[in-house]
Amino acid sequence: MVKPWPFIKSRSRESYRVFSIRTDIARSPRTGKQHDFFIIESNDWVNIIPLTDEDQVVMVKQYRHGSKRVTLEIPGGLVDSQDDPKKAAARELLEETGYLARKWSKIGVVNPNPALFNNRCHTFLARQLEKVSDPSPDQTEDIEVILIPLSKIPGFIRKGKIDHAIVIAAFTHYFLRYPEGLKTP
Repeated sequence: MVKPWPFIKSRSRESYRVFSIRTDIARSPRTGKQHDFFIIESNDWVNIIPLTDEDQVVMVKQYRHGSKRVTLEIPGGLVDSQDDPKKAAARELLEETGYLARKWSKIGVVNPNPALFNNRCHTFLARQLEKVSDPSPDQTEDIEVILIPLSKIPGFIRKGKIDHAIVIAAFTHYFLRYPEGLKTP
């Protein structure tokens, strides 16, 4: 039977703008030996599936430094320490796309990678959208807003046009909750 590992101690290592790294030392209940584990600490994240009345998903193209590619994603970002996830989702939607939503539904939460991260990613469905401004990305973002028919999303995932794991998790939450969205026209 797998058991939790007894925690021995923790020490902070490095802190960066959007995450910090700590080392935890824990003891294996099976062998009794101590091991170091490196944990990436981050605030929670949000993802938003903004869906127009015409079943178009408001998506963003942006350059990602980790993959050195332009990706196709849904809006998302960090939950600031003074925000709750829904407030952060509304802020990110407006900043990245210029849209406001009058109707919000939380449709899922995932742990991005429990081997390394201590945070969660909250996914919201945003409906009754209104375009109120141009996007206002921060200085480290270049964003292009595009509308994609909801019916095309599964094919984009299958073909690798959408390959961001947390975006795929968000759409999994959506299609599990609303399987009728999988029907193609």
